[in-house]
Amino acid sequence: MPPPEGRGRPRCLLFDWDNTLVDGWAAIQHGLNAAFRHFAMPEWDRTQVLANVRRSLRESFPEMFGARWEEARDVFYAGVRACHLEVLRPMPGVPAMLAALEGWPMGVVSNKQGPLLRAEAAHLGWRFGALVGAGDAAADKPDAAPLRMALAAMGHAPGAAIWYVGDTALDMQAARAAGCTAVLLGDAAHDGGVTTCAPDLHFPDARALAAHVGALDKVA
Repeated sequence: MPPPEGRGRPRCLLFDWDNTLVDGWAAIQHGLNAAFRHFAMPEWDRTQVLANVRRSLRESFPEMFGARWEEARDVFYAGVRACHLEVLRPMPGVPAMLAALEGWPMGVVSNKQGPLLRAEAAHLGWRFGALVGAGDAAADKPDAAPLRMALAAMGHAPGAAIWYVGDTALDMQAARAAGCTAVLLGDAAHDGGVTTCAPDLHFPDARALAAHVGALDKVA
């Protein structure tokens, strides 16, 4: 999908985290299933996790676990912390993409809890201008608040020249809520496909995104 007029060169790139830059689903699945077992609920396989995990915990757990959602939260986070750094893996092509884009301002906005997000980035040795996770802003994605927080920390204002890169329709909604360009990375097969996500721009993989941005004029 070629860039529409006015969206040719980003001033700043923000990224989602899970399934965009990293594969950390094994830890999320482990934590969820620990919570499900705690409440004698059916466990999820990886496909179910990918299909259902979108919103932040503080939004989704009250619906899933009712009045005892905070108890479920504590069980979940204990399960995640037990293994998340051990199972964390970069998505294919992402380390090369980040190296190729090193000259561009980049940040991360995720619905993963802020301390977990920052621990994972530090574990990988990846540096960003901002790392905003669930609970850091007044609301989580798809609200615009975390994107605006990240941009403020980086000294940028929202606009079409800010690209928010993610893998789901919720990420595209968050980008538009913040007035930014919605960029889909991957085929979104776990979220209804590219057409359902309706991005402003679409790249099949990290290599394609890096090649496109790298070819753009970097003069401000």
